[in-house]
Amino acid sequence: MFEHFAAEPFWIATWILWILFINSVSLLFVGRAEGRWTLVAWLLVVATMHQLYRHFGYTRILGLAHLVWWTPLVVYLFRRRASFGVGGFGGWARLVVLTNAAAVVLAAVDVTRFLLGERGRA
Repeated sequence: MFEHFAAEPFWIATWILWILFINSVSLLFVGRAEGRWTLVAWLLVVATMHQLYRHFGYTRILGLAHLVWWTPLVVYLFRRRASFGVGGFGGWARLVVLTNAAAVVLAAVDVTRFLLGERGRA
């Protein structure tokens, strides 16, 4: 799958790397519930995406993993935003909410396009 990521346009490859980075930073915050839930959701996204890739290849349906696991995570984190505070954790948590919310919107578009018959990548 990584060879497909590398073949994407620069802005898409950068977006993918950002998602990898910001969600992986959850390892630094496993002492907090938000960090643990982000890590769990991240691992579930990776596992689900791997299975979708095995069955469908590098198609728009891969976004389903984001919809299934990050939608509830974004809702959970958004509801807890008042407890984020300032500093490293608060900044990271806000970036995770924004990043994963944007990814969910993009994934919804991709999955819809897949279900409407568009099987290739953009």
